Amino acid sequence: MSVKKIGILTSGGDAPGLNAVIRAVVITAIRKYGWDVVGINRGFEGLLDDPSDSIISLGLRDVSGILPLGGTILGTTNRGHFAFSKEHPNELADPTVADKGIQFCHDNGIDALVTIGGDGTLCIGHELSKHGLPIISVPKTIDNDLLGTDYTFGFETALTTATNAIDQLRTTAASHNRVMVIEVMGRDAGWIALYAGIGGAAHIILIPEIPFRISSIIRHIERRQKLGYGYSLIVVAEGAKPARGEILYRGQEEGGMIRLGGIAKWLVDQLDDKCGQDVREVVLGHLQRGGSPSVWDRVLCTRFGSEAVHLIAQGRTGRMVSLRGTSIESIDIWKVVARQKRIPYNGDIVQTARGLGISLGDETEEMKIASNP
Repeated sequence: MSVKKIGILTSGGDAPGLNAVIRAVVITAIRKYGWDVVGINRGFEGLLDDPSDSIISLGLRDVSGILPLGGTILGTTNRGHFAFSKEHPNELADPTVADKGIQFCHDNGIDALVTIGGDGTLCIGHELSKHGLPIISVPKTIDNDLLGTDYTFGFETALTTATNAIDQLRTTAASHNRVMVIEVMGRDAGWIALYAGIGGAAHIILIPEIPFRISSIIRHIERRQKLGYGYSLIVVAEGAKPARGEILYRGQEEGGMIRLGGIAKWLVDQLDDKCGQDVREVVLGHLQRGGSPSVWDRVLCTRFGSEAVHLIAQGRTGRMVSLRGTSIESIDIWKVVARQKRIPYNGDIVQTARGLGISLGDETEEMKIASNP
């Protein structure tokens, strides 16, 4: 495949490290291969816009100093014309947008496209790849729920933000003998909640993979009280749900995606006046998405971006870069689209939490688990 110019876009929700990937792609493409690089504004929607508005040239000076910046210099969106069909979730609702996007690239001399995003971005990239556009995807999501890679970039930074919040809330909870409920992101996967909960020494962690019971939570708080601990910290993923209950959500976004939220407030209402302590909630929300990426994420993003360019040079498109152990590898996009990496019920990280005496909200009354300090 002859390559002279490549494009790059960011799509879906923002995450720390997007600019770091852009920087790595631009520097590697220019210094290693002598290619031209252009950015596409507003994600995939930019492929349908006037190129004078959506295409910007990216040179070495344009990416200087953006490594530590949060957000994305190209802008992003998780809604628009590239929505998927409700009847056929793996197909675009309007198949013609794929052809329009590919024609946009051909008309503007873009030989290959690097797409940075999560599951929705992977699905759109897969559709464009099937229609003949050379695509390389870079896995981004703070939720860490994409198959084919051990970690996605943005996850570690979001963990740091969530864990720091737990550390700060511990002091006020202990000072007032309160139960604090901290709601974190993650949608249908509990990676942020479980990792941040363990890292922040939470006492109860509720994740989507393990439905919880209010009675189990109350019993665990009461055990702590009997052991002399005057406060408790509960970390709950936004997609966690009670046994025989439903996920709480605040409505539907454009395109039909459910907007999760409200589980922390619901928990407070369920626990208030039942555990003999004042119960308060804190929703971290988009704080987890913003800010400067951690050093680990900066390095991972740089490795991902460089590998994306090398794959294009090798003609190995239609793939997603990935981290396997300590090595940067790649995998066919079709093997990971429309699938989700969730926490195994009996996996080692779950067993670690249980071994520490952390309640996951599913214990029976007969189980005697010492509470972690």
